[in-house]
Amino acid sequence: MTTRVLVIGEGQNSEHDVSLASAAAVAAALRLGDHEVVCATIGRDGVWRSDALPTAGSAAESLQQALGLLATVDVVFPAVHGVLGEDGALAALCALAGVRVVGSGLRAGAIGMDKWTTKLVAQAVGIGTARGRLVGAADLGDAEFDEPVVVKPVSAGSSHGVSLVSAEGELLGALREAARFDRRILVEEVVRGREVDVAVIRERGGVRWAAPPLEIHAPGLFDTATKYDGSARFTVPAQLDPAQTSALQRAAVAVFDALGCDGVARMDFFLTERGPVLNEVNTMPGMTAASQVPRMFAAAGVPYVDLVTRLVRAAS
Repeated sequence: MTTRVLVIGEGQNSEHDVSLASAAAVAAALRLGDHEVVCATIGRDGVWRSDALPTAGSAAESLQQALGLLATVDVVFPAVHGVLGEDGALAALCALAGVRVVGSGLRAGAIGMDKWTTKLVAQAVGIGTARGRLVGAADLGDAEFDEPVVVKPVSAGSSHGVSLVSAEGELLGALREAARFDRRILVEEVVRGREVDVAVIRERGGVRWAAPPLEIHAPGLFDTATKYDGSARFTVPAQLDPAQTSALQRAAVAVFDALGCDGVARMDFFLTERGPVLNEVNTMPGMTAASQVPRMFAAAGVPYVDLVTRLVRAAS
């Protein structure tokens, strides 16, 4: 039987445009896989829009209409990165509506989006993390540091609001930039090591496995500009020895399991002399064919159309 899939893109956050690209790519791939695809977007104003929906004047009115659309599909593929999407909000909506959804549920999405809580979970299962501390948006003037640090919003994606601070006079500006995206800010030590990503997928039936790692080569901090201006290079499979590959893949699966992830997730590490150090987790990573996760699975012999088809089959 043909599976009718609702692909949702855009979103009410700083990753709006990236999510639109992911959703368009996913929809095109699913059509190649003979799925029936319906597309919807969530504007920055919160209004749901789709050819399958009447025009709505408010976010609440459009959401009411979208609930009717959910009732007509078999699976929802929420290709919405960031807050009010990847953080479990859309997964929770689908759960309440009783519709199968691709990817992680509410709990894993919410924890994975929170970089501070993710660090605590990783530490609890023996995975290294950078030393760091929380700063509230109301306490920016009280923050101090005595070594280079990375400043980042606790819940934001695509490195929005992330800064490398090397001099004390730069700290307040970096904190204020991060506070544009979240009232909770993470200040971390700078970790010296190779930047390596590992993608983990849970297939239908519950089997989960890690794709070959991907190494990021960037001229400096792998920030928002570097991610999208073409200056970064990726090597996949990363040039690692078997022990390094095994350690990274074991760590990635351990974090995936500890968070309770489903679908696919990308674990970002620094490979250091003391082993893998977790940077962050993406429970709905970029999903164009050129994104890191599809590149890793392509290196494992899983082409892009097959990858998104597997994710739909595993939806729960």
